[in-house]
Amino acid sequence: MFRTRGENLHSIYILLFLTIAFFFLEVQDPPRFIALFKFDPAAVMSGQLWRLFTYQFVQSGSGMFHIPAAFALFLNLFMLYFLGAPVEEEWGTRHFVTFYALSLVGTALAAWLLVIPLIGTFFVSYALLFVFATLYPDVVLYLIVIPIRVRWLAYFALGLLIVGALAGGVGNIAVLAGCTMSYAYFLLQRGIPRITSPRSTTPPPIRDTSNGQAVARNRIRFVAIKNALTSRNDREIDRLIGESEREIVPGVNVCPPIDYKPEGADGYCLRCEGFAECSARHLRLNRTKAAVEPVPTITET
Repeated sequence: MFRTRGENLHSIYILLFLTIAFFFLEVQDPPRFIALFKFDPAAVMSGQLWRLFTYQFVQSGSGMFHIPAAFALFLNLFMLYFLGAPVEEEWGTRHFVTFYALSLVGTALAAWLLVIPLIGTFFVSYALLFVFATLYPDVVLYLIVIPIRVRWLAYFALGLLIVGALAGGVGNIAVLAGCTMSYAYFLLQRGIPRITSPRSTTPPPIRDTSNGQAVARNRIRFVAIKNALTSRNDREIDRLIGESEREIVPGVNVCPPIDYKPEGADGYCLRCEGFAECSARHLRLNRTKAAVEPVPTITET
């Protein structure tokens, strides 16, 4: 049974494990593996329903180009963890798994209607990229040595899908269908305010902020905080305050406001258990300043 919204059961590690396990099955006999686990509408109609889910674990031929299975595995694992772990941490396991399943099944249904076979997990990478870019648009990725904000990478990926679909690539149409279905679910759930039961007296779970995943999550959260304050987006600020308040660890001695420096070279704030509490305080203080700051007037000369 899934827990309440916002809690993380780390299902991303199960997906990573299954991806690796299926890869070792594939390398033993790739043609037979692909024939047995790819999505084939005719085979599904004959009762082989497992193909609706297992085609994502076929590494050969992922994406728009035919690339070696080992390299496809590396890319899929990297994208799945780098994009999926923060999204699950931010959104909660129940909604993350639902989103993932909708992307999976939506792409398969489109391929079914188009009567085309389907292999690979590249479609999930597209869907995760679009959600990740929505949550953390200012995160900078490095393509070899070229820095690029993730929002522009998402726009570029969307452009490739649309151009491929218009050029007659039926595989691109299937991917777009799966992305549209899963992203619509993301937008629908994001628009619903989180409701905390007044009868609940259970304190928020204490999170371990000593590991690398927590530091990465805090770094991404801080980028979102800076972006929300810079753009004065009250709705996003309220959302980030709510997220931070739910992660406050009781009994932690926090520093004065002037010492809140997550961008510092030592990374102390990002590893501190009081990061959530200080983040909520930082948002309130700076939103108040932004609200009372006079708007400059332009005078004619």
